[in-house]
Amino acid sequence: MNNSASEQKWKWWPLLPLYPYGRRRTIFRELVPNQIWSFEQLQGIYYVAVPVRLLVVRVKNGLMIINPLPPTEELLSDINVLVKKIGPVKTIVLPTASGLEHKIGLPALARAFPNAKIWLCPGQWSFPFQLPFDWLGIPSNRTNILLADGFPHGDDCEWISLGPIDIGLARFQEISCFHKPTKSLLVTDALVGIEATPPELFNLDPTPLLFHSREKGSEELIDSPIARRKGWLRLVLFASYLKPEKLEIPKIKEILENSFKPKMRNKRSHFGIYPFAWQEGWDLSAKKLVGEKTPLIQIAPVIERLVFPRGKKAFIAWLNKIESLKGISFLISAHYSGKVRFTTNEIRALRVKIDNSNWEKTQGDFKFLSWFDQKLLNIGIVPKNPLKKFSD
Repeated sequence: MNNSASEQKWKWWPLLPLYPYGRRRTIFRELVPNQIWSFEQLQGIYYVAVPVRLLVVRVKNGLMIINPLPPTEELLSDINVLVKKIGPVKTIVLPTASGLEHKIGLPALARAFPNAKIWLCPGQWSFPFQLPFDWLGIPSNRTNILLADGFPHGDDCEWISLGPIDIGLARFQEISCFHKPTKSLLVTDALVGIEATPPELFNLDPTPLLFHSREKGSEELIDSPIARRKGWLRLVLFASYLKPEKLEIPKIKEILENSFKPKMRNKRSHFGIYPFAWQEGWDLSAKKLVGEKTPLIQIAPVIERLVFPRGKKAFIAWLNKIESLKGISFLISAHYSGKVRFTTNEIRALRVKIDNSNWEKTQGDFKFLSWFDQKLLNIGIVPKNPLKKFSD
C-alpha cells in the first residue's frame, strides 16, 4: 500500500491511454486461501474508472496467471512473493479475443516470466494491421492457442468457450476457466458482480469518485462516505450504459461558466470542466445494477447490448454448460467485485431473469446503446447474424 510512484510506473500506457495513465496502483488480495489471488488496478476514461483484475491461480507444481495487466514493479513484486511460496509461473493465459485492457500488458508480462507458456484465446487481432505475434511482443515459440492446441492444466481446470460471435471488425470470444479445486468459475467479461459499496481500490485515491459525485464543475472535490458512494453509483451507470437515460450534456456555455473557478484550476479537477448534468431519478437506475448486501450478478449492460443483441443463443448455450459444472460455487470476474457466490441456484435465477426480460432492449437506460447498435447494423459494421461466420 505504501509503494512509491516509481514502483507503480507503466511506461507503455500511450499504447492504450486509459486513466490512470502512467501510474497503476495495484491491490493484492487473497480470494481463496492458498489457491487464488487477485491483483486489481483501475482503468477508465475521464475518471470513469472501474477495477480490472489479474488472477493468479495455484496449479500443479506452480502458478497460472489469467487476464494479464500492466506488470508494474509493484505487481511483479507481489507475484514473486507467491512464486517463492508456491512455485514458478508456469502459464500465462489471455482468455479473451477482444479485451484490450488485458492484451496490452501481455508482452511485458511474458518478458517478466520467460519460462512461462503462453495460451491465447483464438481470433487474436491487432489494429490497424494484423501483425505476427512476435511483432506484438508475444513470443511465438512458447505460445499456444486455446481449443486448437488443447488446454493447460487439465487436471485442475475445465475450459468453456463463450462464442465466437462476429462483431464486425473482429470477434468476441472468451474461454472461461472452471478451477476444480476451488469450484470457482473464472471469467473475463461474460458476467460481473457489482456491489453498492465503492471497491477498496479507491481508498488509494478516491479522486474519480469525488469528481463524479458533484453536480457542476465549480464544486470542489470534498471527500466523505456519502460523496464516495454517490460517485461510485454514477461510475457504475457510466460504465454500464455509456450514456444513461438520466444523464444530459450541458451546453458549452454552461460548461465554461462553471470552469476555471478558484480552487479548481488544477489537473485533478480537470480545471472545473465537467460536461455532465444528472437528472432526478439517476440513483434509482443505479440501484438496479448493484447489490446492497452481496454483489448483484449480471451481464454487463454494455456487453449485453453491443455484443449479444442477436447472440442470445450463444450466451444461453454457455450458461447451460456452466450450470452442468459439478459443484460450481463461486464466480470470479476480471471486473468489479471479486469472489461472488455462484451456484446452480444463482445460475438458474439468472436464466429466468434473461428469459423474462426483453433481450434487445431499446428504451430507458438502454436507449443510447440500442441506437449505437442499430447505427452499426445499418452501416454494415456488425452483422445481422453474428453466429454464422466462425466455426472453430
